[in-house]
Amino acid sequence: MLFAETLLVALSALRANKLRSFLTMLGIVIGVSAVITMVALGRGAQDAVADRIASLGTTLLTVQPGAARGMGGVASNVDRARITLENATNIAERAQVTKAVQPEMSRRLTLQYLNRNTNTEIIGTTANFLEVRNFSVEYGRMFTAGEDASRQRVAVVGPSVLQSLQIENPGVILGQNVRIRGLLFEVIGVLESKGQGSGWQDPDDQVLIPIQTARYRVLGTDRLRSLSVLAPSEAQIPETMVEIQRLMRRELKLRPGQPDNFNIRNQADFLTTIGETTAVFGFLLAGIAAVSLLVGGIGIMNIMLVSVTERTREIGVRKALGATKVNVLLQFLIEAVVLCLLGGLVGVLLGAGGAYALSAFGGFSTAVSIDSVILAFAFSAAVGVVFGVWPARRAASLDPIVALRYE
Repeated sequence: MLFAETLLVALSALRANKLRSFLTMLGIVIGVSAVITMVALGRGAQDAVADRIASLGTTLLTVQPGAARGMGGVASNVDRARITLENATNIAERAQVTKAVQPEMSRRLTLQYLNRNTNTEIIGTTANFLEVRNFSVEYGRMFTAGEDASRQRVAVVGPSVLQSLQIENPGVILGQNVRIRGLLFEVIGVLESKGQGSGWQDPDDQVLIPIQTARYRVLGTDRLRSLSVLAPSEAQIPETMVEIQRLMRRELKLRPGQPDNFNIRNQADFLTTIGETTAVFGFLLAGIAAVSLLVGGIGIMNIMLVSVTERTREIGVRKALGATKVNVLLQFLIEAVVLCLLGGLVGVLLGAGGAYALSAFGGFSTAVSIDSVILAFAFSAAVGVVFGVWPARRAASLDPIVALRYE
């Protein structure tokens, strides 16, 4: 029997049982579409994090209290350095291989506007925040160094804060007063949106106030959350990191041989750490989705075994007419593979459509890659081969005389 004839016989058998073929294929459709969608979610999260970190600037260094403890490690209070505003001022004055130094202290507080309020991140910082953190003001202006030194009660708000306050026109709030911890602050600017990304802090949900105002009137402390340093260029990042480490050790009075109780990280470190985390998350989602694909394969094997039993006499007739074991094996294997390939094709289309729907209507970041489509499609074909071999071999090994006697 020729291959073309075997193929036609296999397709005819599938057409003869359309409903059963569709239900059998449904498991593969669900499995492949789930894998495509989950991988797209994981890849989209990675891309969103990479874009967010890149938007902060490639030469940005961040100094934080607490020695590095590896992925997920948290330093104890004893290990944490106490970085103050005075430390930041001294480093800014002594540093030679830096473009700018920006201290930052923050706390989540309630911001009130008229009869509406929202809980947001109140950040005390210096006037060079925009330069160092690669932000820009869309409406109004940033506060000045003079307003910082004189402890003026002025604020620059992020666009997410306006959304929480149900303010549609950002220009409306300029010149208006908002209340933070009982104190009135004049809104002088609105930041340009940085965009929200899955699994990462929203940079638009923040309010900037002068750091001296935060220190003496709002937070009542000179302790910093972090210290941002801008290196002159990407090539000078290692040199800047060494200099900042030396100055920090001097400021914190650490003896030679004593470990650092602070850590300095550049954007590449953040990108690597978060990228690894989202990659693990993506693999976990894909693994969970692959279980449904495995279940679909088992369903195909079960149905093919039932089909072999039902068509025992047919197999006996074919063998009596000269069909070889290879012909019979190939026929049933083709049936299983065709079911999986058709299911894989429909699953890829549904998975890509699901990823698009999540992005368009759910606000998720998704990215359907060609390699994930090829992998899912190839895996569905492999499922057809693996789970179709046993039923095909069982059909091919039937004795024609016994098969013809089967009732």
